[in-house]
Amino acid sequence: MPGGNRFRYGPWRDGPDPLAPPYDVRAAVDAVGAEVLAGGSLRDALRDLLRRGPAGQRGLDDLLARARRLRREALRRGDLDGTVTRSRALLDQALAAERDALRDAGDDDARFAEATLDNLPPSTARAVEELAGYDWRSDEARTTYRRILDGLRRDVLEQRFAGLRDALRASADDPGTQARLAELMRDLNDLLGRYARGEDCTDPFAEFMRRHGEFFPERPGTVDELVDVLARRSAAGERLMQSLSDRQREELSGLMAQSLGGPLAAELAQLDAHLRTLRPDLDWKRRERVRGDRPLGYGEAAGALAEIGELDDLLDQLGQEHPGATLDDIDAEAVRRTLGREAADDVRRLRELERELRRQGWLSRGASGLTLSPKALRRLGGTALRRVFAELTAGPRGQHDLRSAGAAGEVTGASRPWEYGDEQPFDVIRTISRAVRRGGQGVPVTLAVEDFEVVETERRASAAVALCVDLSYSMISEGRWGPMKQTALALSHLMATQFPQDALQIIGFGREALPLSQQELVATEPELVQGTNLQHALRLAGRHLRRHPGAEPVVLVVTDGEPTAHLDPETGTGVFCWPPLSETIEATIHEVDRLTRTGATLNIFMLGDDPRLHRFVKAVIQRSRGRMFTADPDDLGEFVVSDYLRARRGKR
Repeated sequence: MPGGNRFRYGPWRDGPDPLAPPYDVRAAVDAVGAEVLAGGSLRDALRDLLRRGPAGQRGLDDLLARARRLRREALRRGDLDGTVTRSRALLDQALAAERDALRDAGDDDARFAEATLDNLPPSTARAVEELAGYDWRSDEARTTYRRILDGLRRDVLEQRFAGLRDALRASADDPGTQARLAELMRDLNDLLGRYARGEDCTDPFAEFMRRHGEFFPERPGTVDELVDVLARRSAAGERLMQSLSDRQREELSGLMAQSLGGPLAAELAQLDAHLRTLRPDLDWKRRERVRGDRPLGYGEAAGALAEIGELDDLLDQLGQEHPGATLDDIDAEAVRRTLGREAADDVRRLRELERELRRQGWLSRGASGLTLSPKALRRLGGTALRRVFAELTAGPRGQHDLRSAGAAGEVTGASRPWEYGDEQPFDVIRTISRAVRRGGQGVPVTLAVEDFEVVETERRASAAVALCVDLSYSMISEGRWGPMKQTALALSHLMATQFPQDALQIIGFGREALPLSQQELVATEPELVQGTNLQHALRLAGRHLRRHPGAEPVVLVVTDGEPTAHLDPETGTGVFCWPPLSETIEATIHEVDRLTRTGATLNIFMLGDDPRLHRFVKAVIQRSRGRMFTADPDDLGEFVVSDYLRARRGKR
């Protein structure tokens, strides 16, 4: 429409899509939970989520692959000795032009000059040095010779101070430019000297940036930021020197000394000394094998090594291998500079995912790092329980209620006259109604004993359950670790949601035993320590049962090996031996007998086909009148949950 507004629509390219839906945090939690239920550790599951990224999003592994590819490309960028090669070519060009001019002259001075040129040393740096006072006959040769020193000086200074590029190219020989450069170097060394001595540099830094800020397009806001910019470039220049051969290094050092001149070279050396002191953490001495057909000038070569150094830092940050590593360690600005805006957005999205997991209560950070919160554990337990019930076919299931009067029971809706000894709550409405019907309307209402009614309740049977799970290394080596975790989480969730009056204690046992919470069980990883201390596990189970004297006592044991450890009666530490010692068997049987005398149900779930374990369990079951199950890992959850539902109905 003439005179109207025109609009063009296309993909959003300026950062994250503002209309994109937020991460499905629950899907991320389920992905972590699936890995944990498969036997993986929580730490590795959280790490893998960030490495591969949520569904449909890039993770750290994608960024690592891109950074490694860019590093390989930088290592093939060209020949680091390009500065010396270029200087040699310019010198040969200048000498050829000068010889042409001398050949046409017939005086003795021309012959002497030819002899001087013929006797120049083969070293490019020494030849350039000897020609410093030479009186050139050819204007072309003089100009070409000046290009050697002027070009190298410009490359060195531009590499160190990006903002000098325009000034040096416009008027490299201008006295005013040289004076400003000398003033910059003096002021910079004075500022860094004060900073190194620990002086307050707030005002000096502000004055320095007011006078010389145009030479620093990075616009550093503090002395620390200024030091970081300069130190990284200085370190790149030093790595360039280290990456050359001894001959190449000698040639380049000589050329740089001549191009910079005495005073400027001294100021630059002092600057490098300050930067080394302030940033000793940078890798100043590393050599790089950069190869390629294209000769690189000093600035290009140092820039390639600076890029490689920054990529190395980025690879370390993205790798997240160092202890205590978090996504906050990743420099998003460095990611943007090296990998692009989209990569920096990916890092921010991963940080947002981690923050949302914490903000919404799925993760919590403790002394040992990120852990699943109770909210996440409930979801994980529900997932485990659904998997178990999907396969559960062991007969009718339910709450198996026992009806009896009790104040702590659930209301049935019925009531009955109060009797001496009743503990149920009074039914106030029916009690008042009976009094009114007996005494007539009006106030006050007089209550008699026969008016009182109590609410009928039914009390569910409660159980104290000790689930003893084998944490020996054979459990993970044989693929039984994941089913064991899933079973424990499923049972815990079932009891918390359907039987809250029951008390569960998870006990893990290896060489020694210890009580485990849900969080601790999820985070537990196998240790390369031998020993199956069933005696200690049963002792802890007995303590748990004694804390709940009115509940039905149930002990469930999941193991894949016979007892090979027991507690030393003197030291209280685990003693391991295979084949098992007679003391180990006797100590374990002693704990079995103690549990049997309390009337506890002791059921053992055997994983694997170890004949020694089978003989031991059979003997234990005969003594305790419990039950023995030979379970496949995939069916373990079904067996344990079904047996719990049966056993909680109890013997009492």
